[in-house]
Amino acid sequence: MNKMLKSILAGTALVALTSGAALAQGAAFSDGKIKIGVLNDRSGIYADVAGEGSAVAARMAAEEFGNAIDGVPIEIVVADHQNKADIAANLTRQWVDRDQVDVVADVPNSAAALAVQEVTRDKGRIFLMSGPGSTRLTGDACSPTGFHWTYDNHAMAAGTARALTEEGKNSWYFVTADYAFGHSLEEETTKVVKELNGQIMGSVRHPLGTSDFSSFLLQAQGSGAQVIGLANAGGDTTNAIKQAGEFGITEAGQTLAGLLLFISDIHALGLEAAKGLVLTTGFYWDMDDQTRAWSAKYEQKMGSKPTMVHAGVYSSVRHYLKAVQALKSDEGKTVAAKMKELPVEDMFAKNAKLLSNGRLVHDMYLARVKTPDQSKNPWDYYEIVRTIPGNQAYLTAEASGCKLASK
Repeated sequence: MNKMLKSILAGTALVALTSGAALAQGAAFSDGKIKIGVLNDRSGIYADVAGEGSAVAARMAAEEFGNAIDGVPIEIVVADHQNKADIAANLTRQWVDRDQVDVVADVPNSAAALAVQEVTRDKGRIFLMSGPGSTRLTGDACSPTGFHWTYDNHAMAAGTARALTEEGKNSWYFVTADYAFGHSLEEETTKVVKELNGQIMGSVRHPLGTSDFSSFLLQAQGSGAQVIGLANAGGDTTNAIKQAGEFGITEAGQTLAGLLLFISDIHALGLEAAKGLVLTTGFYWDMDDQTRAWSAKYEQKMGSKPTMVHAGVYSSVRHYLKAVQALKSDEGKTVAAKMKELPVEDMFAKNAKLLSNGRLVHDMYLARVKTPDQSKNPWDYYEIVRTIPGNQAYLTAEASGCKLASK
C-alpha cells in the first residue's frame, strides 16, 4: 500500500513539475515560438535596397543562435507592404493578432513605418526599423518598443549636405519624393545648408515610383542652383540620375547630390554613370575583415553584396535575439528594456549606443564613388572619405522631440 501510494505521489509530482515547466515556458515565450516578421517592399522601387535581402539577413542572425533559443524555435516570416501605409498597418495587425508575430523588422518607406509604429506601440510589440529614414520615428512618433537602427535623414544630411556645402556649393534645389520620407529628407538637408549660410533656391515634388523625371529636372536645371539634391531613394534616385545624365546637367556645371544612395543603386547605375557621386552610408562591405566575412556569406545566399539596410536588419535582429536569450522571454516591453541595457556589438555597429528614444547612434561614413579605373574588383565601388562619429551624425534623445527622452 505504501509502495503504491509513493508511486502515485511520485507520478503526481512529475505531472505537476512537467506542467509547471510547460506553463513557465509558455508564459515566457508566448505561443512557444519566437516569430519575426520582415515587412518591406519585395517587388517595387525598394526591392533591391531591402526586399528578400532583408529576409536573408534576418535568417543569418537567427542561424547564429541555431534557429532556436532554449529549445524555442525562431521563425522568420515575410510580407510585401507594396509601399502603402494602410497595407503595412493591416499586415502588422494580422501578424500580431492572428499569427502571433513578436517583432516586425525593416519596413522601408517612412509612411509605412510610421503606420507600423502606431500598431506595434499599441500592441506592445518590438519594431526594428532598418529601411525608413524619417526622424519622426524617434521623435514625436517614437515608441517604447520601437528601434531605429541603420540611418535616418538627419544623419544623411549631416554627411552629404555638409560636405558639399563646406566645399562652397551652397545654393541648393530639391527634387523630392512626395511622401513622409522625402519631405523629412528635404527638411533635414535644408537645416544643414542654412546652418552653413547656404541658400535654398526651391524644390519640386514627384510621386513615388516616377519613371519620367524630365519636367522635374528641367525645373531644377533652370533654378541655377549649384546643387540639385535628390531627396528620394531606390529606383527613383537611379532613374533621376540616369535622366540627369541625358540632359547633360553635371556637364553644364551643376552638382547632382543623391541624398540617400545605396550600393545597389551604384550597381544598377554602373560606375561610369555614378563616378564621383558623394554619399553617406552606415555600412560598406569592404570596411574591415568582419564586414568582408559577413558580406561574403550574404553574397553566397543572394548573389550580391548587402546594402546598409540588409546589414542593419541583421544587426537589429541579432541584438533582439540576444535580449530574448538573456531574459528567456519574448514579452515586448521587457525585451525592449533589455535591448537598451545590453551593449550593441557586431560587424555593423561601430561605437554604438542605444538612446532612450530607440535611436541607435553609431558611426556613419562619407564616401565617394570610384571611377571605373579605380575599381579593382566586383562591388569595389566606394572610397571612404571620412568617418562621421555617431554623436555628430544623429540628434540627441533630448533634441529629438520624443517624450520618452527623459524617462
